[in-house]
Amino acid sequence: MIQFQISNWAAWAPGLHDQSSWLAYLAAPHTPTGDETPALSEMPVMLRRRVGHLGKMALQVAYRSSEKDAQCPVIFASRYGDMAQSVEQLSQLALSNAVSPTAFSMSVHNAISALFSIARKDTGSYTAIAAGQETTEAAFTEALALLADGAASVLLVYYDEPLPQPHHIFADTPEFPHAFACLLVKAEQGISLCSKACGQSQEKDDLPGSIAVLRFLLSNQPEYLHTVGPRTWVWQRNA
Repeated sequence: MIQFQISNWAAWAPGLHDQSSWLAYLAAPHTPTGDETPALSEMPVMLRRRVGHLGKMALQVAYRSSEKDAQCPVIFASRYGDMAQSVEQLSQLALSNAVSPTAFSMSVHNAISALFSIARKDTGSYTAIAAGQETTEAAFTEALALLADGAASVLLVYYDEPLPQPHHIFADTPEFPHAFACLLVKAEQGISLCSKACGQSQEKDDLPGSIAVLRFLLSNQPEYLHTVGPRTWVWQRNA
């Protein structure tokens, strides 16, 4: 079984902009509030101006977690992607209005990863993943497969924000805008991930599933279970 360690990480949410604030938040969770937008000064202006709030969160943590000169496979994972942009375009179509080609290009699920690769002049492997409630696990499974195939490291970026109206009624977990990125490396003794048939019910968490995973990754907790339907994902820290 492939195991990994985190060699670098970053996270961003309203009011939570650095590692120290995130560690304090994870020790005493609350609902972050605010309307700040990441500066994203690392990205060239001509590219940065095309990016909305969700994309800036994702790209900010990607830059902070990546190795400046080294290139490695990159995974961008988001359960919903830029749903607000998609809803806006559908509303314009419903009114028989034209849709901006630029807006459409930035609403597709791999748009943010494409801008990151362009800005870094990176021609390596990029993957965009969406897998419902199991998006975080799907992204880490892909990362572990890349490490097993010989990648020295993998950059994984997760980002999401609350569903806009009218889709907000379908939200099934607590939500707030957030993004985190982890630079993963293979380890003899580290963290493993597997799935099994659901054997026991899981206590309902007060955090979005992705943040609950991040809390486990940054803690000394030996195990975290995430049950979705008939399957339980088992995160384990092996000493």
